[in-house]
Amino acid sequence: MKKKEYLVRAGKLVTVSQHHRTLYDGSFVVKDGKIIEVGQYPIVREKYPDLNVLDYSDYIITPSLVDCHTHVLEYAPSALFPVTENTHLMGGIALILKALSSGVTGLGEQICGHPNTDFKKEDYLRLIERIPIDIAFSLSTISIGLPELVHFSGITGSSIIDKSMLIDADTIKGLIVGSDYPGENIFINATPANFEDEYVPRAGEIIYTQNELNIITEEFHRNNKKTGCHVGGEEAIDMAINANFDVIHHGHGISEEQIQRVLLNNIIIVATPLGGTHLAPNSPEDIVNLVNEGVTVAISTDGYLPPSKKAPWLRFLDKELKGPESLMLIAYPAMEKLRDEGWNENDALKLITLNPAKVLQRDDYYGNIEEGKAANFLVSNGIPGLEITNPDDILQVFFNGERIINKN
Repeated sequence: MKKKEYLVRAGKLVTVSQHHRTLYDGSFVVKDGKIIEVGQYPIVREKYPDLNVLDYSDYIITPSLVDCHTHVLEYAPSALFPVTENTHLMGGIALILKALSSGVTGLGEQICGHPNTDFKKEDYLRLIERIPIDIAFSLSTISIGLPELVHFSGITGSSIIDKSMLIDADTIKGLIVGSDYPGENIFINATPANFEDEYVPRAGEIIYTQNELNIITEEFHRNNKKTGCHVGGEEAIDMAINANFDVIHHGHGISEEQIQRVLLNNIIIVATPLGGTHLAPNSPEDIVNLVNEGVTVAISTDGYLPPSKKAPWLRFLDKELKGPESLMLIAYPAMEKLRDEGWNENDALKLITLNPAKVLQRDDYYGNIEEGKAANFLVSNGIPGLEITNPDDILQVFFNGERIINKN
C-alpha cells in the first residue's frame, strides 16, 4: 500500500550527507517520495507524532546504490541470454530487476551501437517507462581493436561506420542531443570489447588526433553539455585532459602529474576495477590515491564484463560476466582501504552513491539521504561495499519513497 507520508527509523543511518553524516537511532520523514526532514529519532518523532513509523531499528539504512557506467540494455542481454532481436529487451528487463534486487536504483547506460541490434535510446526509454529505476543514457562512438579496426555509434546502430564518421558534424550533434550525461561519449582508445587479447591486437590504439578531440569537446560545451571519454594510458589521458573532457572513464595508467591536472581541471574519474581497457584496471591503491589527492571518484562496474586477469584484488572465483549486482564486491577492496586509512564510512560509501550520481548529473535528485532528495534508500545488514558485498544482505529497496524490493 502506498504511503504518502511516513517516518523511517534506523538503528544506524549512514546519510552520506555532509550535514548529517552517521546517525545512530536516526530517522527521516518521507512525503510524496521525497525526504523532508532528517535527524535523531526521538526528536523527529516528537515533531511528527501521528506519522506511521517504518521501524528498522535492528538494521542499517543507507542511500541506494548508483552504477554510472553500464552496458546493461544494449550489449549484456545477448551476452548473457540466448535472446533474439524479439526477446532482447526482455533480457534487459531481467537485468534491471537483478540490479534493483542488489540495491542499485540508478544506472548510467551507454549506447554505443551493436552489430546485432538496432535499438535506439527511444526504444530503451519506452522499455523503462514504468520500471522503478532511474537510467541516464549516454550516446557514444566506439572503436573495437580487432585486426582491422571496426567503428560503431549509438546513432547508426548495427551499421559499421568509417573512421571519418566518428568526427562527422552530424554524428557529434547526435551524441550531444541524445546524451543525458557525460558517459564514454568518445573512445579515445580502441576497446578490447571483452574479447581475449589475441583477438584484439589493436586494443589501446589511439583513434583521434588532439585537434579532433578539441573540436568535439568544444562543440559539446558550446551546446552546454558535458562530455566524457573512454581512455587509458598516459598519452591518451594527456589528450583527454588537454581537450577538456569533463569525465574520464577508466583512466587506467594515469600518472601522478596527470592526477594533479585532473584535480586542477575539476575532472571526475569513473574508476572501473573490473576492467574495460587494454590496461590493468584501477587497483584499490590507485583509487585511494585519487581520493587522497582530492579527485572526485565514482566506482562503476562497466557491466557486463568478465573479471580481468589483471585484477587479482577482486574476489571472483569464476569467469562469468559481472554487472551492477557485483558493484559492492567490486568496490569493496578500495572502500575497505579508504576506511583503513582513516576515511569516514560516509566518504567511502560516497564512491558508489553520491559521486556516481554527480557523474549522472542527478546529485540534486538522489545519492544521499538529505532534505529535498528523493527517498531512494536501502535497508540492509551492513554498509554496502564496506560491511556487506552479498546482495542477499540488501533486505529492502526503496525508490521515490516506494518499497520496490522486499526480501523480509
